[in-house]
Amino acid sequence: MKSLSSLEQLAEALRRLPGVGPKSALRMTYHLLQHDREGAEQIGKAMLNALNMVHNCRSCNTFTENELCDTCVDVQRDVSMLCVVESPSDQLMIEQTMTFKGLYFVLMGRLSPLDGVGPQDIHLEKLIQRATDGVVKEVVLATNFNNEGEATAHYISETLKVRGLHVSRLARGVPVGGELEYVDPGTIARAMLDRRVT
Repeated sequence: MKSLSSLEQLAEALRRLPGVGPKSALRMTYHLLQHDREGAEQIGKAMLNALNMVHNCRSCNTFTENELCDTCVDVQRDVSMLCVVESPSDQLMIEQTMTFKGLYFVLMGRLSPLDGVGPQDIHLEKLIQRATDGVVKEVVLATNFNNEGEATAHYISETLKVRGLHVSRLARGVPVGGELEYVDPGTIARAMLDRRVT
């Protein structure tokens, strides 16, 4: 079997990024080599540096360069609230809303038996230890609203409820600024089921 050239290896490496197909990867490869070799070198150095320096937070499992991340060491956070998310990018989105003042646990994935992803792959034991530390009173499940996210939320909810924890789930419904005639029926149905008293 013929080994890949350096150019082909770079294109194959770029294809590993989400949303990047063969043509896009090749286009990026040519751009970096033809127009921005300095940028390519900067990307390579930054990637190696991140791989060497970044690891998981001992407490919440997100990415950090320290033993504990900035959120976990923030003394102004409500330690009785724990929000469970699938990824560091989900955590960032919730933080940007400035509505949640508790702490987080990042699963680094979601249950997907068809893909061979089980409870051990989403750090469930670490989450249970964290949630049952005697300080946490409520766990907010903020997994995505797709089949895998729903299954993950259900599994975690059942696992934590039997341990006496109050478990809640993000509400679903009509987006802010959304007009009902343009919203899909499933979202409207969920909004109706999840309605609240005003």
